[in-house]
Amino acid sequence: MGEAVPRTMMDLQEYLRWEAKQAEKHEYLAGEIYAMVGVRREHALVALAIGSLLRQRLKGSPCQAFVADMKLHVETADAYFYPDVMVTCDPRDRSADTAIDHACLVIEVLSDSTAAFDRGAKFAAYRRLESLREYLLVDIEARRLELYRREGSHWLLLESGPGSPALHLESVGVSLDPAESFEDLEPPPRDH
Repeated sequence: MGEAVPRTMMDLQEYLRWEAKQAEKHEYLAGEIYAMVGVRREHALVALAIGSLLRQRLKGSPCQAFVADMKLHVETADAYFYPDVMVTCDPRDRSADTAIDHACLVIEVLSDSTAAFDRGAKFAAYRRLESLREYLLVDIEARRLELYRREGSHWLLLESGPGSPALHLESVGVSLDPAESFEDLEPPPRDH
């Protein structure tokens, strides 16, 4: 998430009308508007790699993967977000124009400016999405995948990093190897 827009609070309908006219993207959370900031090259490469892998592996299934430009509506949190990657397998989302309502998998690539929000308030809002089964955080610096999976009323954390086996994304029936997720990046600097 980016910086708060210096405006008065907006209701949801006002935000949707206003956002449709903006050149830049903005997220909405309970009346507050946040400008999306540009991402670093590594962030864009990782999001595209994961989105491309999911798109390829989901061909022929009822699921669709989206990267960055499609909004996710979380009605119970009074929010609209632009996840880095998300997947929906719900037929109701097939007619969506600008926003998905029933994502089963949401992926956020962490950055210094968004990590705290992605792990905190944004995850709290995402958890209110009844259809969400898994939330994947991608830590570029550590080359680690952190998968939160809904298990009844609790969330289970599974991690995979360099040299670790792939994580199985049960929500979409796809395994994701950390090496594939980070393959377009330069190797991380070695500790001496």
